[in-house]
Amino acid sequence: MSRIDIENLTLIFKQTAGEAAGADFIALDNVSAVIESGTFVCVIGPSGCGKSTLLSVLEGLVTPTSGRVLIDGTPVNGTGTERAVVFQQYTLFPWMTAKQNIVFGIKQTLKKLSEHEAGVRAEKFLEKVGLGGVGDKLPGQLSGGMQQRVAIARALAVSPKILLMDEPFGAIDAKTRVSLQELLLELWDADAREDGLCGQKKTVVFITHDIDEALLLADTIFFMKPGSIAETISVPLSRPRAKDGQFFNGEEYRRLRADLVSKFYQDVREHIGGEVVL
Repeated sequence: MSRIDIENLTLIFKQTAGEAAGADFIALDNVSAVIESGTFVCVIGPSGCGKSTLLSVLEGLVTPTSGRVLIDGTPVNGTGTERAVVFQQYTLFPWMTAKQNIVFGIKQTLKKLSEHEAGVRAEKFLEKVGLGGVGDKLPGQLSGGMQQRVAIARALAVSPKILLMDEPFGAIDAKTRVSLQELLLELWDADAREDGLCGQKKTVVFITHDIDEALLLADTIFFMKPGSIAETISVPLSRPRAKDGQFFNGEEYRRLRADLVSKFYQDVREHIGGEVVL
């Protein structure tokens, strides 16, 4: 089980600079949602709408002003081993090798494993992300895409129930991004088919600005406007999915994309009084 219930979540900050200093800034305004166990949810919306703030509350790094988050009925009070996070920025320790970075994460969570067992586990997850031969490399010797593969391996290696991802592919070139998207889907889907290293299928919450990325990955999309989830959109596209001509040319995909583009640029159309065509 790894269901997430978001109940009446409000987060208010005091602004500290500029003409609005001292005024309240409502980052999240009475947000409620349900994320079912084992589903892949993408959160999209314009910059500044509260996507990353919402993820920070789910991580337990930020305490809401009111409301709460529950995981399988238990309120979130700080970080927890049932959640793992992958950020947009490369977050590997630069003085540790790829393998050592993963072993460090494993040892923080799976404390009963010996150093040898943690090392074997790290190697297996490096193989899962296609990096079986680079365990002894330092992060500075790896490309950005390879570093994110290590970060994904580290997150999966601790056997979390929930994977929280904050624009993890946002700083990566387009070609590598596609390969990482498809790798993530393969690893997530593998959770449902094997009883081995990954365990049961994880619940994934994935922040993105990219409509195509959201449609490729998600079962459900939360479309955010400033401070709130404006709409919850089901993505009924069949799996497995791959970024190929068939995927992009499907009638249902084109309909969903047109709908999301319309929502995304609604404010622009209202201001310019015309249609936005992408």
